Amino acid sequence: MALLLIAEDEKGMQEILTDYMRRGGHTCITADDGIDAVTILKNNPVDLAVLDIMMPHLDGLSVCRIAREMCNIPIIFLTAKDSETDKLKGYEYGADDYITKPFSPKLLLAKINVLLRRAMSVNPHDIVTAGEIVMQLSSHTVTVCGRDTVLTHKEFELLRLFMLNKNQVFSRDQLLNRIWGYDFEGNTRTVDTHMKTLRQKLGSEGQHIVTLIRSGYKFEV
Repeated sequence: MALLLIAEDEKGMQEILTDYMRRGGHTCITADDGIDAVTILKNNPVDLAVLDIMMPHLDGLSVCRIAREMCNIPIIFLTAKDSETDKLKGYEYGADDYITKPFSPKLLLAKINVLLRRAMSVNPHDIVTAGEIVMQLSSHTVTVCGRDTVLTHKEFELLRLFMLNKNQVFSRDQLLNRIWGYDFEGNTRTVDTHMKTLRQKLGSEGQHIVTLIRSGYKFEV
């Protein structure tokens, strides 16, 4: 059983989907618009999100982009658009799958179950540890001293880079290029801000992140 977010502004479709998913063994939380969807994602341990692209206040693409800063759950887009360009745009925003209306709820349930099995499978090679930090790469989850720690997408990527390259020094420019990309238009203060927040979230284990004056950062063990 998984907790699903169904973000769909058409009430009839919303009821059909939630009823079918519940009969398929899952629990559902519904959202009528994009703002509700973001609020639900922030406050509930959602396992998978089904997002209608055309929603009031905040569209599904925007919700997906925000969600990717908070977590790495599977996301399926629902849309009436079926052009290749629209689908590619959905994948660029971080969607895992895409289903075009009209569709069979049975097909959607099958897609959901496949993505959940993939997300919930545990591969021992995906586990990276350092001190009291345990990171599961496939599910983008982190525990510190046995407690779940919620990181943004960028914080997770920074920590993953450090833990896979222990004791290696990275300059601020290298971190910008590796995590934000070469076309990022910000400056190196962005790195410092994220590193400060990451250290705070890691608590006492944040001591592993060492600042080297004029050189950058390294994850020291």
